[in-house]
Parts: sequence; structure tokens; C-alpha cells
Amino acid sequence: MTKIIFAIAFTLLTTSSFSQISFEKGYFIDNSNKKTECLIKNTDWKNNPTHFNFKLNSESAIQEKTIENVQEFGIYNISKYIRAEVDLDRSSERIKDLSKTSNPLFEKEILFLNVLIEGKSNLYEYRETSLRRYFFANENKEIKPLIYKKYEGVDGNMGENTRYRQQLWNNVKCANFKVEKLERLDYSKSSLVNYFTDYNNCENSSFSVYSDKSRQKFLNLNLRPRLNNSSLYLENLSTNFGDIEMDSQFSFALGLEAEYILPFNKNKWAVLIEPTYRTYSAEETIESDNISGGTLSAKADYTSIEIPLGLRHYFYINTNSKIFINVSYIFDLATNSEVEFTRNDGTNFYTIELEHRNNLGVGVGFKQNDRYSLEMRYHLDRRSFGNDYYWDSTYKNISMILGYRLF
Repeated sequence: MTKIIFAIAFTLLTTSSFSQISFEKGYFIDNSNKKTECLIKNTDWKNNPTHFNFKLNSESAIQEKTIENVQEFGIYNISKYIRAEVDLDRSSERIKDLSKTSNPLFEKEILFLNVLIEGKSNLYEYRETSLRRYFFANENKEIKPLIYKKYEGVDGNMGENTRYRQQLWNNVKCANFKVEKLERLDYSKSSLVNYFTDYNNCENSSFSVYSDKSRQKFLNLNLRPRLNNSSLYLENLSTNFGDIEMDSQFSFALGLEAEYILPFNKNKWAVLIEPTYRTYSAEETIESDNISGGTLSAKADYTSIEIPLGLRHYFYINTNSKIFINVSYIFDLATNSEVEFTRNDGTNFYTIELEHRNNLGVGVGFKQNDRYSLEMRYHLDRRSFGNDYYWDSTYKNISMILGYRLF
């Protein structure tokens, strides 16, 4: 079964590498100021690009343009990038690599800047791995960096150069803005977008906000009832009991999944945590000539709260349907779980305590309308050692999980 799950996951991944290409209506302007309408591959750039792929129409071949031969490109109603030569400070914000000077260390670079706000005053963003820099320009004036820098002070403590607040007070300030508005302003995308929006509104300026409506940070809370098929195998290490294979049992369980959609790559990646209460109960008769009375009854009761912590990837079929795969590391918190051996007269003969052990789970599923889902999840074997050296145990489980998004 494990091989089947991984084969399905591998097939989905390789297939998606060819099928998950989304070309959307856009344009580019070349160095001669010629505007070309086209379809641009929307890769939902996490970092600012230096090139992009496009098609002149849905049937044409894929072509590439680079920052050397394009001065502007965009996807309508989603994003816009302009080429600009700007001062860029690449000073690290990692504590061990902090600069010892508070002044930015500017170098001239030619970049594609992401246009966030375009109006009487414009806001731009540049992202590259951990680097985040913001720029501004008033109407048709030069694009300038908003200065913010972390540095190592003379006392060894970290200092912050927050000159961007003074820049905005001098250059992007509405008459009714209070100084407190800037004192509270963070050097972050959301804070700066809100500030420039307020400014353009205050100035009664027509302006555009560029953002991919499908790229949002949000948390899904999903109710996840499931049908489990579980089995327990007991391996005798040194006594004459023999190994015991408990029958597979069906049981219901209930989980509550918190899924955080990561804000890049078209919402295809998510991290999740899913506390789940589940039980397993089975009974098996052991026959042995070395046991008084000839038989023993072995009864397993296994109750635990599982906490899978996982990573999920979505593959879009269309706007309403998608397939997903996930892998989870499952923390198992077993409570009052044991295998009890009893004689024919009902008296206790031997008890093994089942302790919690962690394992991995892999799943493949389908989601409809971002509301309903169905997943098959396979748990790799869980070794649940008892409280003595004579026994080892292996717990196996396959789940069919229904999902309903509460919000």
C-alpha cells in the first residue's frame, strides 16, 4: 500500500509539472515602447523576476522575455512590473551579519520592481529570498528607496535606521496626517500599502492597487470525520506465546484541521495541524499447550490523540476543483492503552502497556469548491513498544477522511 500511495503522489507531481501552466491575459512593453498584448505565464512570483514566459495566443509557442529587452509587463487586474535603475541596499538583517554602520550601502542595480500602488504617489516592492525593499515615487519623479536598515550599534545591540518615516513625512503626507500615523508605521508591505492608499484617497487622486486576488494569507478550519481501518500485530520476542495478529477493525474518528495557505505560488502550498481523537479495540484468542487451560484471551484497547503536522500541495484541475497530496509527521499521545491477557476464568494473566510512538502519514485527496474534500491517508507502521522486553507491537492504519471547511 505504501508503494501505491507514493506511486500516485509521484504521478501527480510529474503530471502537474506539465499541466499546471497558467497563462493569463497580460502585456509587455519593449525597449522601443511597443506594447504587445499576450498571455503571460502567471507563476505568482515569490521573488521579483528577471524574465517571464508568454504566448501571443493560446495556440502559439511559449516564448521568453528578459529584463534586458522589456521595460514593463503585467497581468491584467493582478500584477505589474516595471524596469528601473535604483539604489539598492543589500545589507543583511541576520544578527550575525549585521553591518556596523547605520547608513545604507547603496549600489545601482537594474531591477523589475513590483508596482503595489500607482497614483499621485507610487509604491514599489523588491523581494529576493530574505531581502525586502520598498521604493516610492511622486507622480513622474525619480524612484527612490524607502530607507530602513538594521545594524549593530556601538554597544553591540541591534539598532534600526527608520529614515523611511521622515521620507514619507517630507514627501508623501496629506494635510490631515498626524505625526503619530508615521510613528506607528512598520516597514512592511501591508502597512505601507495601507499608508499609500490613505494618502491617495486623502488627495482625491485616482489610483490603482495591484495585487493577486487569489494570493491571500488565510487560515482554513476544517472538520474532518473519518473511517479508519486499523490492525495491531504483537510480536513475541522470547516467550512461548507466539506472535498475535489482531483482526483489522473499522472505527470512526474525528479530527479538526487548521490549514494555513502559504502566500505564494498561487496558493498551492499549505502547512497543517490536525488533532484527531481515535480508538482501536480488538480481541484475539491464543491457544498454547504451555498455557494452563490451553487458551488465553488477548484484548487490545488503544486510545490516543494524534497530532499530524504536515505539508500539503495542491494541483488545480479547474477553478472549482483540485487534487492534493500531503505528508505529515504524526505525534501520538496514547492514553490508557494496553493489551490485556486473561485466562478462561476471567482473571488477569498478563498486561502489556502500549506507549505512544510517532510515525509518518501520506495522503492523496480531492477538494471541491474549497469547501468539501475527500482524502485517503496511509500511516506508515507505528512501533508501539510495551512496558517489558518480551513484546513488540506494530500498529497499522488506513483512513478515509471527509472534510468540510467551517471557515
